[in-house]
Amino acid sequence: MISPAEYILTLSCPDRPGVVAAVSGLLAGHGCNIIESQQFGDRVGQRFFMRVQFAAPLGEDELNAAFAALAPDFAMEFKLRDVARKPRVLIMVSRFDHCLNDLLYRVRSKALDIEIVAVVSNHPDLRPLTQSNGIDYHHLPVTPETKPKQEAEVLALVEHYQVDLVVLARYMQVLSEDLCAKLAGRAINIHHSFLPSFKGAKPYHQAHSRGVKLIGATAHYVTADLDEGPIIEQEVARVNHSHSPEDLVAMGRDVECVALARAVRWHAEQRVLLDGHKTIIFPR
Repeated sequence: MISPAEYILTLSCPDRPGVVAAVSGLLAGHGCNIIESQQFGDRVGQRFFMRVQFAAPLGEDELNAAFAALAPDFAMEFKLRDVARKPRVLIMVSRFDHCLNDLLYRVRSKALDIEIVAVVSNHPDLRPLTQSNGIDYHHLPVTPETKPKQEAEVLALVEHYQVDLVVLARYMQVLSEDLCAKLAGRAINIHHSFLPSFKGAKPYHQAHSRGVKLIGATAHYVTADLDEGPIIEQEVARVNHSHSPEDLVAMGRDVECVALARAVRWHAEQRVLLDGHKTIIFPR
């Protein structure tokens, strides 16, 4: 006997009575079985958010049509994804390899259910690491003069590989406003959480000289406002006077890896819903 396919439905709409009943009733009426369901009503914004994972005896097209017919009744925005289809991910990186290496390992060990289809870098350094994992590596150097052409090449690769998500795994270039707009909602960045207190070079050394007690990292969606996109995940580590600047750098790399991996996994599992300039997270 063939097992029914599993799908993930995410939706948002104005908060009003009857939404959950309508969604669960539609699923029950089509013979679907709910596996996991989470919801949240934003009392300030008066908006309702929901994520449902379910098994269904019918196809994705039929389900999309059914929800498309229901959506106007609730001014509902929804997305539906077949769980069997892994999100296709393009990673952008410069010279730091810790986040890239961590994501590659998590995919290899099946801790992260995505398909990394390509890596793009403005430096050639990480080609051996990438290609040793059987992944295409594209070296696209960039200068202020060549930035429009280089970003056009990035978009061409996004199209070519049918990319669902772009991950900036310590890509040390600022994306243009145009590229940010074209990747809206499907590009994640990671940075240390000292911003804006310790901008510029060697932030961990700056933090050490100020005697910080916590270091951290923030994973967020990319927007034209530098490092100010909707936050998906943050991770911290406690430090003290005995830690050297080099200790802080090493610990900082660890928390960057953890925060980024969680953000990528939650996005891939459709556990992140945008609520204006913030996010609603439905973790396991």
